[in-house]
Amino acid sequence: MAFTYTNSRGDTYVLHATTRSLKSGKQQTLYYFAKTEKEGSLDAVPEGYEVVESRTGLPVLKRAQ
Repeated sequence: MAFTYTNSRGDTYVLHATTRSLKSGKQQTLYYFAKTEKEGSLDAVPEGYEVVESRTGLPVLKRAQ
């Protein structure tokens, strides 16, 4: 079951992650929200992150303090 977030406007988003290779050879994980469930959906918010809502209503991941 993928992690979903419903914003203040009532829109539902699904959390996804993808891994990219940088020019230096290191791997970087990118997290994003989409309205539909696609390949790479996550079951939970990664440890050390929290979901916050931007002014426009889009959910974003922010490092927890």
